[in-house]
Amino acid sequence: MKLAVDGMGGDHAPKTVIEGVLMALNEFPDLEVKLYGNKETMRPFLQAHDRMQVVHCEEVVTNDDDAARAVRRKKDSSMALMLDAVKNGEADACLSAGSTGALMAGGLFKVGRIDGIERPALATTLPTLDGKGFLMLDLGATADAKAEYLLQYAIMGSIYAREVRSIARPTVGLLNIGTEEKKGNELTKAVFELLQASTDIHFIGNVESRDLLTGVADVVVTDGFTGNMVLKTIEGTAGVMFKMLKDGFMSSVKTKLAAAMMKPQLKTIKDTMDYTEYGGAALFGLQAPVIKAHGSSNGQAIYSAIKQANLMVKHNVSATIQQTIQS
Repeated sequence: MKLAVDGMGGDHAPKTVIEGVLMALNEFPDLEVKLYGNKETMRPFLQAHDRMQVVHCEEVVTNDDDAARAVRRKKDSSMALMLDAVKNGEADACLSAGSTGALMAGGLFKVGRIDGIERPALATTLPTLDGKGFLMLDLGATADAKAEYLLQYAIMGSIYAREVRSIARPTVGLLNIGTEEKKGNELTKAVFELLQASTDIHFIGNVESRDLLTGVADVVVTDGFTGNMVLKTIEGTAGVMFKMLKDGFMSSVKTKLAAAMMKPQLKTIKDTMDYTEYGGAALFGLQAPVIKAHGSSNGQAIYSAIKQANLMVKHNVSATIQQTIQS
C-alpha cells in the first residue's frame, strides 16, 4: 500500500506522527509512505527508511483556518499535498490528525465522492465491554441528514464491518430514543422504514445510547449532529471516570495499596477503552480511504490508524461500496 501522511497535523505533530509511521513501516513490509511536512521541523524525529519519502511543505493547515477553504487556499500545505497524492494516484489512501473540517472539505474537493453516494459519513470504531468494539456513523460530516443518507451509511458501515472487521453478518442498529418501532422524530421513523426494507444489511431495529458500549449492534447509524454529540459525551465521560478512579485510589495509603493490588484489572479496563487501539475515523463514501486520526494521537494511535487504512485498501472497501451502491 502507498500511503500519504500529513506529518504536521495533530496536537503532538510531527513527533508522534513520525513515531507511528516508523512503527507501521516496521510492521507492514508492503507499506510505502510519503510523509508531507516541514523538513526542518521534522528533522529531529526522522529516521532514514527506504520505504519512506519525505516531501517538504512550507504551509500547515491549522484548526484556526476556515475549514471549508483551508485546503484550497493553502495549496502547499502538508494536508493539501497529501490529498493531491491520492487524487493523482500517487497514493492509495491518506491519513491526517489535523483539522477534521478541513480534511472533510479537502477530501470531498480533491478525492471526490463515490458516484451514487449522497453525502459522506465520518465513522469510527468505539470500544465495548467485550472488547470487540462497534462502528458508529455519522460522527459529524453531515449535521442535517436525510433518511436516504442514513440508509447509505448503514450499507457502507456493513461493508466495512464485514471486510475490515471480519464480521460475517454485521448487525445494524438505528440510534433512537427508544427501541420501539414508532419511536423518534420524523427522520428516524423514515430511516427505520428504509433500513427495514433493505436487503443489503442485517437491521435489528432501534437502539438506545445507553446500550452502545455493551455491543448492542456491530454498526450504529445516526445523523452527524447526534453522532458528534454522542461521541464527545462518551469521550468526556470516559475521561472523567478515569480521573475519578485515579483520584480515589490516590487519596490515601490504603487506597494506594488497593490500587497496587488491582493494577492488572485496572490496566485491562484501560486497554479495553483505549481509543489508540481502534484506529482513526474514516470518511466513508469517498473514492479512496481518507483517515482522520485523533488530534491528540500518540504514536500507537497513528500506527493503528495506518493499520486501518491498510485494511481498507487491502479489502477494496471503497470499490465494494461503489459496486453495492450502484447495483
